[in-house]
Amino acid sequence: MEKTPAAGAPSAPPPMDYGTESITKLEGREAVRKRPGMYIGDTMTYGLHKLVYEVVDNSVDEALAGHCTDIEVVIHVDSSLSVQDNGRGIPVGPHPDPKFHDKDTVDVVLTELHAGSKFGNGAYKVSGGLHGVGVTCVNFLSEWLKVRIQRNGKVYEQSYARGVPQGKVTEVGTTDKRGTQVWFKPDPEVMEVTDFDFETLSQRLRELAFLNAGLRITIRDERTNKEHEFKFDGGIGSFVEYLNKSKQALHDKPIYIQTEKEGVSLELAMQWNDGYDERIYTFANNINTHEGGSHLSGFKAALTRTLNSYAEKSGLWKDLKETPTGEDAREGLAAVISVKLPNPQFEGQTKTKLGNSEIKGLVEQMVNDQLATYLEENPVNGKKVVAKIGDACRARIAARKARETVRRKGILDGGSLPGKLADCQSRDPSESELYIVEGDSAGGSAKQGRDRRNQAILPLRGKILNVEKARFEKMLTSAEIVTLITALGTGIGSEDYDPNKARYHRIILMTDADVDGSHIRTLLLTFFFRQMRELLERGFLYIAQPPLYKVTRNKKDMYVKDERALNEYLLKIAAEHSRVVTPAGELGGSELKALLEKVITYEEKLEKQAKRRDARVVDALVQAARVTADTLVDEAALEAEVERMYSYFRTRMPDVLGRVKHERRDDPEHHTKKLVFHTEINGSMRETVVDHAFLSSPEYLELVGLRETFTSLGRPPYTVKLESGEVTAYSVQEVLAAVRKDAQKGLGLQRYKGLGEMNPEQLWDTTMNPATRTLLQVQLKDAVESDEIFSLLMGEAVEPRREFIERNALDVQNLDI
Repeated sequence: MEKTPAAGAPSAPPPMDYGTESITKLEGREAVRKRPGMYIGDTMTYGLHKLVYEVVDNSVDEALAGHCTDIEVVIHVDSSLSVQDNGRGIPVGPHPDPKFHDKDTVDVVLTELHAGSKFGNGAYKVSGGLHGVGVTCVNFLSEWLKVRIQRNGKVYEQSYARGVPQGKVTEVGTTDKRGTQVWFKPDPEVMEVTDFDFETLSQRLRELAFLNAGLRITIRDERTNKEHEFKFDGGIGSFVEYLNKSKQALHDKPIYIQTEKEGVSLELAMQWNDGYDERIYTFANNINTHEGGSHLSGFKAALTRTLNSYAEKSGLWKDLKETPTGEDAREGLAAVISVKLPNPQFEGQTKTKLGNSEIKGLVEQMVNDQLATYLEENPVNGKKVVAKIGDACRARIAARKARETVRRKGILDGGSLPGKLADCQSRDPSESELYIVEGDSAGGSAKQGRDRRNQAILPLRGKILNVEKARFEKMLTSAEIVTLITALGTGIGSEDYDPNKARYHRIILMTDADVDGSHIRTLLLTFFFRQMRELLERGFLYIAQPPLYKVTRNKKDMYVKDERALNEYLLKIAAEHSRVVTPAGELGGSELKALLEKVITYEEKLEKQAKRRDARVVDALVQAARVTADTLVDEAALEAEVERMYSYFRTRMPDVLGRVKHERRDDPEHHTKKLVFHTEINGSMRETVVDHAFLSSPEYLELVGLRETFTSLGRPPYTVKLESGEVTAYSVQEVLAAVRKDAQKGLGLQRYKGLGEMNPEQLWDTTMNPATRTLLQVQLKDAVESDEIFSLLMGEAVEPRREFIERNALDVQNLDI
């Protein structure tokens, strides 16, 4: 008989499901793949680029140890990435520690967590990668990783798949070079973002080059052909000059301090300019400490105290009504602080803030001593700096009075909103949107077409003030800017500005697609970057993407966002109204569309190749020849495949025949030959190298994969059945050209420039409806380059802007005159 518990008595506990078997331990590869965020921060953009930094930091550590002078980073067309250095190369051979069971040292480095040479201050005295998990985590989080080592006159290679070795470390050739190349592709099974951003990587690599004087770092993006080379013999002094190059410096050379105390070395460079913004970058063991830390606190305290003391002794601030603050002292200051210490304490593996408490006092003492000495020995520069700080103090007082004047008028007190603002009903910032619209006409359409529940409209009349050229108090005299500040609700200025008070978490710039619209958008971006940067960093700022075209077909209108979307639309029409007869059968509808999409992909990838090689040679190599890495060993087979390429030139590109030559060269690093084609393009010679590296590269193998799709159709010619008749095509590219041309017949195409050309319903359908619109989020990826661009294009200096325009004139697209 069951016993019923008394009222109020605790019920019987549930069955035990938590025992010893519930305790599990994840080790190595499984731990990293299960919890990647613990090692690289997250699986989004930050974590993706952290993978690159971990590999690059190893090469930089080689430079710090005096063994590396060049680092090359390449983003490949398949979004894989390689890092090559000319350091000593990873040691090769069985590891001496018995616990690794005669495992090769390369496999130990790439598959064992906390295995490295940075823990005993032996091979590396100072290092940023002190956790010993960097390149191992990269391996575990990569779909594949290849390492190539040049060491002691030999070349070694090893491959991994999601961290698992694919065989043994193999000697593949000989060389007179040295170094390590790590080539990897992030694993989409773990990483949510897998496309590297060139600008984000450039910022970090530029910093590393500045921090390591004489180290050359290059980054090349094969997807876009963008390339940067960074080498600064002046170190962080050059960094500060770079930051100020679009400004008027207050003194000719940056103040440079290099000293050491209690095992901690400090390197500091700083220079004031005629601007109003402070730009201070801090590093610890070459790691960019974005959130500052104890070294920044020590610097700020010493800077304010030393300058105040010097000014009081000099009697230069007698007329000031207030003592200048730290913010006054840092107005117009560009500074780089780099500390190197044996045992850094960062906040987690992501390393964004230095936590060593003793560093504050040490940095403060070192800066106090060295800066005071500099000011005494350079009185002219000292007086210029102090005078600048005095001006900043006076301007701060004037700005406060201007702000109070505006407040008295009831504009900035938050009690009233500007009359031209059509506010939304929602008071929840996370769901509220503010459209900043160019002109009253577009503003009227936006007000009528919006969703009143959560969409607010603020029309601006004309071009706002360029805040890059104006002091704070002048900015507050601009009615349009005051209206904007009031609508946003954040306040303005160091004393009042609070980004947490933003009334909208989506601020959308909606301007016309012409020159004036671009200018207004740039002025607004300048305002947000200089005065409300936190809103950019939090991802609150967006740019509306109104449609570029209206397509009319059979009296029906359709709105198309851009050129790519227009091509997609034409492809859809082509697939619906065309058929292609091949030896393998007839294609139409979705099958034809899928084929045409692959042809477009093939052409796009060939076009990317054209930025580094002759695309005609690559096309002939892929379409006609069957050259593989193995073919390079057999000279007779190689010559036969070359003849196939020339035959392809004769039938498809006869104009190339007289402009192409080839030669064979030795490739000792792989014990093979390589083909080098010399071709003429627009009067200049282009060299295309076909070697082991290219033939085994993902971009070439991807082209070969597309070729296999085309060859499955059978040998051309193909018959293309169009609404207007039949056409014979001798390649899949000719099929694409024929159906695309046919799809354009009878189309009406209108290109939009102004938002005012649309009525409220059209504006809602195309640009404001969350279900159908496209928004471009403004992201701050490279703060240094962004600062330079705003200073260059919006600042006072005319000559640097003219040079920029002349340098980039030939790259202009969509010129509106």
